[in-house]
Amino acid sequence: MSKEKLLGVVQTSMPDVFDDDERLSLEYADLITLSDRDVEDAFFERLRARFDDDTIVELTETIAWENASSKFNRALRIPSQGLWRDD
Repeated sequence: MSKEKLLGVVQTSMPDVFDDDERLSLEYADLITLSDRDVEDAFFERLRARFDDDTIVELTETIAWENASSKFNRALRIPSQGLWRDD
């Protein structure tokens, strides 16, 4: 993933660097991650119109794993491994 896309995930003022599939995936990640939101049937139909079932399962698993990993590391005070740096 390009540096511009990594920054675009956290900086909403960045120019739109994502294609339609990526924007839909990021929106799905927000819906799953933010506990005050839910994945409505209409949104899920948008996913199914764009991705096949295997892709939706893989996308959901990846988002869920990153959420679990984040909570696990935070609870046990495991620091970032510095895999990405803004040089």
